[in-house]
Amino acid sequence: MQTLNAVVTEIKPLTEFVYHVTLKPEQPAQFLAGQYLQLVLGEKDKRAFSIASKPSLQNSLELHIGAGAADSYAMQALEHIKQAHANNQSVLLEVGLGSAHLQQSSPMPIVLLAGGTGFSYVKSIAEQLEESGFDQPVLLYWGVKVESALYAKAEMEAWAKRNAKFQFIPVIETPEGDWSGHTGFVHKAVMQDIVSLEPYQVYMAGRFDMIGIVRDDFIEHGAVRENMHADAFAFIK
Repeated sequence: MQTLNAVVTEIKPLTEFVYHVTLKPEQPAQFLAGQYLQLVLGEKDKRAFSIASKPSLQNSLELHIGAGAADSYAMQALEHIKQAHANNQSVLLEVGLGSAHLQQSSPMPIVLLAGGTGFSYVKSIAEQLEESGFDQPVLLYWGVKVESALYAKAEMEAWAKRNAKFQFIPVIETPEGDWSGHTGFVHKAVMQDIVSLEPYQVYMAGRFDMIGIVRDDFIEHGAVRENMHADAFAFIK
């Protein structure tokens, strides 16, 4: 883990409840794709957020913070960031946390699964894979409640278009209008598309209660526990 100060260079809304935050660390940040950082609000108050940027961008850290009115954990963190930005002050970070980072040496095909702002976690891994010239199949599934929550849909479609081995599969839980893609729970779409998860490395991020269900269902669908990666595993049974 690396402790450092960072200047807040940008805060912009991605949706009504999700904000894109850019931080410029005062020294190069060291982390692996898929790791997270903690925003230090106090000695015993640290808020964890996935790093959305790739590790080679050591001087610019990207966060996606979902901060609805009912989510005090994220909302208080966002207010801390906004206050620092307004007062031209730095924020204190602990960078390079988590064990669910990309296993770069594995030749296995990959499933990246995200629920909501868990997308930031898989985005970092996807960008790292692209940069490193990874040539195994990569399937990125992003599940949200409504289509408007797919704030990086155009970016991911462009990403998949650039890379023949990469696929982007958005999943809408409650579709409206003329949506013709996958619907329902995101992990059910994975199991619908893939006969068995046994040959895959699986990386996933989302609500802890969601990840527990996904883990159990995926194991029944052939996934090997040692090839499944989620920081939530450290906190759930």
